[in-house]
Amino acid sequence: MRWVGSRGGVVGSVGRRDEVMHERLRILYLSPMPPGPPRSGAQARMHGLLTHLAPRHEITAVALLDPGDDAEACARALRPHCREVVLVRNPNGGGGLPKRLLQLRSTASLHSYERHRCSLAELQRVLDGVMARTPFDLVNVEFPYLAHYRLGGSAGAQPPPVVLDAHDIAYEIVRQVARGGASLGRRLYASVNWRKLRRDEVAAFRRADGVYTCSAADRDRVLSDVPTARTAVVPNAADVDFYQPRPADPPCDGRTVVFFGLLSTFPNTDGVLHFLREIWPRIAAERPEARFRIIGARPPPSVQAFAGPRVEVTGLVDDLRPHLAAAAALVVPLRLGSGTRLKILEGMAMGKAIVSTTLGAEGIDAVPGRDLLVADEPASFAAAVIRLLDDPGLAARLGSAGRRLAVERYSWEAAARALEGFYREVLDARLRERGVPG
Repeated sequence: MRWVGSRGGVVGSVGRRDEVMHERLRILYLSPMPPGPPRSGAQARMHGLLTHLAPRHEITAVALLDPGDDAEACARALRPHCREVVLVRNPNGGGGLPKRLLQLRSTASLHSYERHRCSLAELQRVLDGVMARTPFDLVNVEFPYLAHYRLGGSAGAQPPPVVLDAHDIAYEIVRQVARGGASLGRRLYASVNWRKLRRDEVAAFRRADGVYTCSAADRDRVLSDVPTARTAVVPNAADVDFYQPRPADPPCDGRTVVFFGLLSTFPNTDGVLHFLREIWPRIAAERPEARFRIIGARPPPSVQAFAGPRVEVTGLVDDLRPHLAAAAALVVPLRLGSGTRLKILEGMAMGKAIVSTTLGAEGIDAVPGRDLLVADEPASFAAAVIRLLDDPGLAARLGSAGRRLAVERYSWEAAARALEGFYREVLDARLRERGVPG
């Protein structure tokens, strides 16, 4: 399926190095899921960067579409920002038994399940056609699992440089799962898969002309595996104009604690279950009026089992802002993961008081006690939440400081400008390699 937008304009081929700093670039944006509408943290990152690059560049988006995704809604979200949108159905993208069978098959392969999930002959055919008819200046690949595709353009043409958005270091997350905090079956599978995932990710880092990450910690992890990689940090951000306190939103109710995030990802599910089992009972015992609201698509049965008078599992909501506005606190009890958490940045943009683990707040230049509260043990985490429930003034001060930090440091426009600078660096390096004068 293909949608061609109305935005046109063709730029000349890259010439002198000084010209590459100012020209409108033709960018192929390749991703394993549609960048919009943003329904997950990964989509929010892609959507935020793409929409803020689009006014200055010509973008063609090629993305895989999972079963159940609304093709027209995805195309509608992207058309205003892209010259062309091509969505390719991914029969490997579903859950349940087909996913388990693919995981089982991947155990007998040298490559990870994540790469197998994104490997389609149809996608290569589409890429060949798109690249044959458009001389792209640069290819932006989202996640390492698509980096193995042939991205050489038309026959005889110089292939464009490839820049990879790592999002996180997935093999490190899976290695954390293998070490504990999961069922025996999940740990055994992770102990096999993380090594394959590392091999695939490191190969993608080596192959790319540039790799950008969400945090300095993840950049250091890339460089520890591939010391010669050209890297940059392009932080996650928030739509600070969309996520902001509004007069129309309900006032803080003083009793509701909120978690939000895609609940089909293991780090989010693990964090919510840890909160429900180890932290929430402490809060509920001391504050009987408190309520916990869990917001996010695809909550598993293990989370839904906790639903009751004091725990609400909403699933996906159309607009997160009223729920955040009414909350007394946002909790980020994550124990697994890498990168930076969009949920913290969006919560800060909404002016909400946040309690996070150290890992949950990793990569964000927030000062504990000024911009948010940080606690790692169940007792101290529960005490921090109770403190916010008891002290609305403290919650308001933390929320104001977090909003200020989000606006000053974590807007998508600033992140997109950082990414543009990295694009120019990669293109300039390519021209130097070809001996083009400055």
